[in-house]
Amino acid sequence: MKVGYARTSTLDQVAGFEAQIRDLEAAGCEKVFREQISSVADRRTELEALIDYVREGDEVVATKIDRLARSVTDLLDVIKRVHAKGAFVRIAGLGSTDPKDATGELIVTILGAIGAFERRMMLERQREGIAKAKAAGKYRGRKPTARAQSDQVRELAGKGVSKVEIARQLGIHRASVHRILAG
Repeated sequence: MKVGYARTSTLDQVAGFEAQIRDLEAAGCEKVFREQISSVADRRTELEALIDYVREGDEVVATKIDRLARSVTDLLDVIKRVHAKGAFVRIAGLGSTDPKDATGELIVTILGAIGAFERRMMLERQREGIAKAKAAGKYRGRKPTARAQSDQVRELAGKGVSKVEIARQLGIHRASVHRILAG
């Protein structure tokens, strides 16, 4: 059975996400696990579900290596875990990553390294852009987090305002309100 994995880093990448799903279905994937989360996130629940789902002889298909992982270590770990289930990974256009195939393993390792390099270069450009914007006085930074509003949360709670209402008034999640008040 062919099982697909589609991932984008953000919810804004609609066209790319839809293209992956379309390509995976065209490749014959009977089931496609989908998530829109950064590859460097602590836990990718759909990828974990996919690894749990696959069985011996299954083929895990992704459209690109960087959809599975952004580092060589992570990529090789995902492939190792899929292989441990008796399944294998196929990157569209690259072929099998069968560990018995030295060439396939080499190609995956090299392309994984290129993906990791690409990500580091993107982050460097981002930091450079932020530094330049700060120097020009145009960078404001990201919106304050809930912790930055801790005093306001405590003040409103002290006045008897409900946690749900505090969250609504300050535009933060109610779990953040609970965390601040518990801490």
